[in-house]
Amino acid sequence: MDAYLQAGLDALADSTRMAIFQKLSSGPIAVNQLARMLPVTRPAVSQHLRVLKDVGLVTDTKTGTRRLYQLNPEGVARLRAHFDQMWNRALSAFQETAEKDTGGGRHGKAGRRTRTKSV
Repeated sequence: MDAYLQAGLDALADSTRMAIFQKLSSGPIAVNQLARMLPVTRPAVSQHLRVLKDVGLVTDTKTGTRRLYQLNPEGVARLRAHFDQMWNRALSAFQETAEKDTGGGRHGKAGRRTRTKSV
């Protein structure tokens, strides 16, 4: 597994960082705003943002006297590609299993009809 991908997944395993990540999905937010939305201090939010930034999931820009944090599209794309790949493998495995269980099509148990007797 890609080292950056693993670092991103590890970073999001923390519930506070995941909450910050989810809040940032709405758009850029300053540290003070994030701290008001979460049950942690401003310094704690800053530390969590630093971790998310270090693994490439968040970027920041200076606007006047404050910094605005937002999701890094490249980092999010890396996560999405990973989960898309996992989802595609899971669907392929499900399809293979379903085809084996039905004998490859219409000939298995699922394809049979039972008749009921009328009284």
